[in-house]
Amino acid sequence: MGSFYTYFDSKDAIFRALVQDMSEAVKVAAREAIVPDMQPLEIERAALQAFLEFAGEHKEVYRIIDEAEFVDPLSYRDHYETVAARIRERLEAGGAKGELRDGLGEIETWALMGMNVFLGLRFAIWREQGDPDSDEVARAANAMLARGVAR
Repeated sequence: MGSFYTYFDSKDAIFRALVQDMSEAVKVAAREAIVPDMQPLEIERAALQAFLEFAGEHKEVYRIIDEAEFVDPLSYRDHYETVAARIRERLEAGGAKGELRDGLGEIETWALMGMNVFLGLRFAIWREQGDPDSDEVARAANAMLARGVAR
């Protein structure tokens, strides 16, 4: 453990670096799933599917991020605000292209992120035999985004 302190000043600094690293890994997984010329809803589907697959392979991501709320609240908030900024950019870009509704903002951004976080918890972290795979979950969430839940 002593060698860690060559690179970090404290346990808190190590933990902050770990939260940053996990946050970056989530971002990279989502970005790698997005290809040029994807439509905005397809981007959201692909990003969610990549997140679900990442979370399924790295179940510790939830524990680390959740622990940050108590160990380093600023890192915790920064993680979610950074993710929200990426989602908002995508929603705004879709609106600018005329492919999504105009005026999508903070509320829609955080609602979409909340949906993704809890889908990850249920279908990646708490995955059970017989559950739909990440593609099916992402497609169902995407259909809900496209059509809403009203009749």
